[in-house]
Order: sequence, then structure tokens, then C-alpha cells
Amino acid sequence: MTAFAATGRLPDPANGDPDHTGGLAAHEAAVAADLDRLCLPRKPFTAPRTGPDGKPMLDVLVIGAGQFGTGIAAALKLAGIPNFLVIDRAPAGQEGPWVTYARMPTLRSPKHLPGLCFGIPSLTFPSWCRAAKGDAYYEEMYKIPNQDWQDYILWVREVLDIPVRNDADAVELLPENDHVGVMLADGEVIFAKRVVVASGRAGTGGYAALAGVSPELGPDRVAHTMHDIDFSRLAGKRVAMVGVGSSAFDNAATALEAGAASVDMFARREVLPQLNKGRPSSVLGFLDGWMALPDADKWRLGVYLDLMAGVPPHETVQRCLKLPGMSVHFRTKFLSATPSDDGVRIEVEGGPAGDYDFLILGTGFRVDLAHEPLFESIHSQILLWQDVYAPPPELERPHLGVQPYIGDAFELRSKGEDTLERIHLFNTATFMSAGTMAGDVPALDVAPERLVTALTQKLFVEDFEPIFQDLQDWEDEHELETTPFYAPDFVNKTGR
Repeated sequence: MTAFAATGRLPDPANGDPDHTGGLAAHEAAVAADLDRLCLPRKPFTAPRTGPDGKPMLDVLVIGAGQFGTGIAAALKLAGIPNFLVIDRAPAGQEGPWVTYARMPTLRSPKHLPGLCFGIPSLTFPSWCRAAKGDAYYEEMYKIPNQDWQDYILWVREVLDIPVRNDADAVELLPENDHVGVMLADGEVIFAKRVVVASGRAGTGGYAALAGVSPELGPDRVAHTMHDIDFSRLAGKRVAMVGVGSSAFDNAATALEAGAASVDMFARREVLPQLNKGRPSSVLGFLDGWMALPDADKWRLGVYLDLMAGVPPHETVQRCLKLPGMSVHFRTKFLSATPSDDGVRIEVEGGPAGDYDFLILGTGFRVDLAHEPLFESIHSQILLWQDVYAPPPELERPHLGVQPYIGDAFELRSKGEDTLERIHLFNTATFMSAGTMAGDVPALDVAPERLVTALTQKLFVEDFEPIFQDLQDWEDEHELETTPFYAPDFVNKTGR
């Protein structure tokens, strides 16, 4: 049994270096020196191409500028594929969940994980944090504060000069045989040879809906944990929470800290999960090995981890326990939520049914691209696990069967002849095919490079003819020009 000594409290900024700017500036110079020693970025190799709009076409368009989108972009640049763009619907600095709907004070991952480093020590989170905040601040830290993690991602983007276009909402994918068009909400279409969808947990089909919740309940009476909730309005109110996962506890704590009179949490299960199986399953064997498993073993492993639901971190639970007003009701069955005179009437078996002022749904995210607007025009063509694999009856899980059955390069596969393989999916919808490679912080130091290696191969193959021609035409260095053996008539010839 492991003893957890830390309480999850945030480090005191007063314990850090009072002048962080100088330390970070020196550290950024060290990053530049490291890149120079490693000859990074590598020389570009792809062939230019003109899009249907008559403009130069991108090699890669990355949708999503969160941690994985930033990592993929950085890996592209370092690999010698600089002709890319990252777009995100959020304003600059608001990408991903960390400073929006992630309502825990810290990440759930340990602080020593390297992050977006690509094998370069100076790019790791610990290196950045020590330079930006000071050694004392880092040493006092237990887990990474959300804002620090967001600042680190933005720093990687800045120090590697990653091109990001914010306030750009991708609404439709338009695949063709030799490129993909991506339509934005304003009608603009961006063309690229390859598109990577790195849209995170919120980009796989929205939140998991709950049967029985009346559509007549407006945002003033019900919200999901992923929504923008004005917690100040809950001061003095009775709150009902469906779910006991990590985000449910985070939102319960936030409501109580904002002055809510009480939070009643309802759960079907008998007890909370006890073990975080994400710890032992985030080692490199699981990350690199999952995709090499036979389908039957992928399914068996995926079902097991799906059943072993994530346990709320101890510091998250302790955060709630120190606040009066929280009650957890196990072995309950939610039946309905309907409008009352000025609140919500909750019907539930085995728990305190009755009137509440507000309902929060801690039901997690749905993984079903049929409900994700970006994939609306192509979803019927996407090959799914249920189209390929029939599990034994005891392992049937319909919600896992609707996940896409992706290829080795994380590309979508088609049920028919329609071409989807230029669209590469890199979010939690790839779980059954690739495990947590595209889903969690522990994969960040390896996952982007794995995808970019596959993209490099794809781009090299499709651009082979112009690349080969460039090789034949290359005459930049006449190696023997200063020797008696120089034969200019045989430049670019075999001499046989």
C-alpha cells in the first residue's frame, strides 16, 4: 500500500525566485543552443503544391492548439516539415481545458513527467518551471498547477515559434484523393495534404448525455462539468451532482468554495474506484505496444481499463471533505430531472430525491464521432470497431464499438472506397486502437514524434517524384573542385 504524504496544496510563489524573467531568458538561450547542437530543426524535404484556391497548400493542418496539437506542431517543425499551421477555435491562451473547465487546482499527473521535450532536457516541464519560477517553487510543488501547465504549453509554442491561428473554428472536413479541405465557421476553406484532428476530450462527441434530464431545464438550472458555470450564483443553493468521477468532485468542491449550501452527489456504483490503473498502463510498453496487439487483445485490454474507471485523486477528495455540505450517495439510480417552481426536481432511487436549485452533470465525455459536428459529413464513411470486430458476449461494450478503427498512422479508414486516410485522428476517440497514446499527459514526450514519423513517411511517399527530381538536380557542392580529379562534365553523372 502506498502512503501519500502530499496534500495537494499549491506551492507558494513567494518561495520562488523573485526575478523569474532573467532566469527564463537565460534558459531560452540554452534551448536555442541545444537545438543548434542537435542540428534542429532538420532541413525541409517536402515538395510544394498549389491548392484548389491557387494558393500554396499546407503540408499539414493541425486542428487544436492544446497540449497534443502544440506537441504535434513542434515535432513537425523539428522534423523538417515547417509548412504547417495550427488552428484553434479558442482565443489565445484559452486553448484546452486547463484554464477553462478543468476546475481542479492541479493536474492529476506528477510534476516530474517530461512533457513536450522531444528528448531535449531544456524543453521539459521541470526545466522550464525551475527557470521560470525558481528551484524552491518547483521543490515545494506536489502536482503541477493548471495555470503553470498552460503557461508551459504556451512557452513551448513561443520558444519554438509555432504558427497558431486562434479564433478559427473548423466546422467541416472535405477530403479529396490528394488533399483535405477544412472549412471554417466563417466560410474560409484551408487546404492541406494531411489534416490532424487533435481536439482533445471535448472533440469526440461532446458530453455524455443523461436520459431523463428534461430539455426544459435551461442553463440557469443545469450544466455539464465542461460548461462555463457561474459558481457565484450557487452561493447558498442546494446543488445536485450526478457522477462521482474526478471532474464531479472538482465541480462539487468549486461549488462549495463559492458558498453553495450543499452538494448531493449521486452514484450507481457501490464505492469509489480504488486504484488508478492509468499509472501502470502509461509505461512505454503500453504506449508503443498497444497498436501492435491483435484486435482481440486490444479489445480485452480496452474493456478492462474502461471498467476500471479512473479514481478521483486523494487530494481532490480531501478538497471536498474539508468543506461542509458534501454528501455522496452510492447505489442510487437517477430517474429524472424536471423543472420545479424555481429550481430542479430530482427523482432518484436510493437517495434523497426532491427539489434542488441546480443540477450539475458529472457524466464525462461521449466518444462517438456521430455526435461531433466536425465529422458530420463523413461520419457514415468512417470504419468503426463494430464494423471490424465482434467480441465474445461477456466482453460486449456497444459504446466502445462506435470508436473509429484507425490505421498505423492514426488515419481514419473508410468503410467503402471514399478516401479518408489523409485525416489523422489524435484524440481520445483512438483509445480502442491506440490506448492512451493520444489522450494523456504521460504520453506527451513520445506521442507527437510517433505521429510525425508516420506523417513524414506519408509525405515522402506522396511527394516522391518531385523529391527524387530535386535529388537529381542538386549541384550545390562540387566536392572535388579543388582537386586534380575535378571533372565538371561529369557533374550529376555516374562516371561509368
